[in-house]
Amino acid sequence: MTRVRADEEEYWHSSKFRAFTFDDEDDELSQLKESKRAVNSLRDIVDDDDDDLERVSWSGEPVGSISWSIKETASGSTSSLDGRDSSLQKGSSSYAALPKQASSYSLSSLFKGRNKLSSFQSLSDALSDTGVKNYAPELRRPKAEYKDYSGDWSPKDTVRRMQRGKVCSLERFRSLQDKLVLLDEAVAGHDGNVITAVLIFLKRTLRREILFRELEVRQVALCHLIHFLRETGEQKFLLDLLRFLDRTEEVALSQYREHLNIQDVEKRREFLKGCIGLPFSAEDTSHIQDHYTLLERQIIIEANDRHLEMAGQSELFRKYPRKASILNMPLVTTLFYSCFYHYTEAEGMFSSPTNLKKTFKIPDKQYVLTALAARAKLRAWGDVDALLTTKNWLGYTKKKAPIGFHRVVEILQRNNAPVQVLQEYVRLVEDVETRLNLATKYKCHDVVIETYRDLKDRIQLTAYKCKVERGSAEEEKIHSILSNVQIRWKN
Repeated sequence: MTRVRADEEEYWHSSKFRAFTFDDEDDELSQLKESKRAVNSLRDIVDDDDDDLERVSWSGEPVGSISWSIKETASGSTSSLDGRDSSLQKGSSSYAALPKQASSYSLSSLFKGRNKLSSFQSLSDALSDTGVKNYAPELRRPKAEYKDYSGDWSPKDTVRRMQRGKVCSLERFRSLQDKLVLLDEAVAGHDGNVITAVLIFLKRTLRREILFRELEVRQVALCHLIHFLRETGEQKFLLDLLRFLDRTEEVALSQYREHLNIQDVEKRREFLKGCIGLPFSAEDTSHIQDHYTLLERQIIIEANDRHLEMAGQSELFRKYPRKASILNMPLVTTLFYSCFYHYTEAEGMFSSPTNLKKTFKIPDKQYVLTALAARAKLRAWGDVDALLTTKNWLGYTKKKAPIGFHRVVEILQRNNAPVQVLQEYVRLVEDVETRLNLATKYKCHDVVIETYRDLKDRIQLTAYKCKVERGSAEEEKIHSILSNVQIRWKN
């Protein structure tokens, strides 16, 4: 037994393992402490001087990336809560974890991998500390911005900071006097965004009567508010403001503008009928009456034409199907539609072009321009000729165009009119230079030849002979004119 015990003692003393002693300065624990101190000192040097080092987490993502920050924040909150629970359950166990201190990230820590603990919580953290998990890092604001929430800024300083894009709380301006001074400072700063922001604050915190009364003597701010209300569509508030200012015509126009929001055509017609009695000016009253009458006509025309189109009784509708409804179209579009589909109808019909011209007092120039475009599109050259032909009191007829024959030529050419039709109206252009330009552009050779003959310009006529085909009738005509000895040429 004694020998066995001696062998055991010899075994333990000869083993490579040594017993732990507190006095041993070379033990592994002391080495671990020294290594830790060295690492910490190295970390301070790296954090301060070397921003380009990249650290990688266990997930393989660089520390400081967006996904890493979200995972670290979420895991930090989870481990903190788990640590509290486990410490309560295990009591004095060596594995009980202390709650982790909430981390705060700066922009450099977010993109360079640093994680610095701040000495204070941000205001948003203090207000929203409810134990809910945060899945995104809280970016620490510069200290200067915290003054916006707690600083006692004057109205002038507040306006200046708002002009620089700083976030300033306006709730501290409680008295009416302070609010008006703030508004005056905003107007004096000539910054529309600041003026609008202050007006929104006053609109929310003041009674309407007080706000309207104060804005009545501040025309710049008043114009800003009216424009803002129109842009945001706050119609009721705008009408109350205009009534307070006794702007009856603007109230009427604002109410009339509401018809744009009415989709049902019958309800829109009834609404326009009610708008006729509003306090408009004499000219605006006439426009409202015409608008109501036009919509009433359009409803009748639309119903009849839809029936004809569905029944297939009209060849014109079969050949040229309607592309859209005539409802809510402008007057000129309605006139074009009428000239296209109902040109030959009697004046007594609502869809007749002449009826529309007489009812809405359409000027001759507008009527001819619209009717010419419609009939040329249908290639009805006979109607074009009749439209531009007038008869005097002696019974003589002549061509007349209120829009000018040069515009007639352009409209006809745009609708692929034949050369014979174009030449007839190019000849009627009074200005010689314009006539030559149009005739040359659209290859109306006869007009060019006749014009150079009338100008007695032998050189230009000879040069133009090269632009016509050889052996053509135009070339023969040029030879005949040049060989005419009765013409006294100027060159």
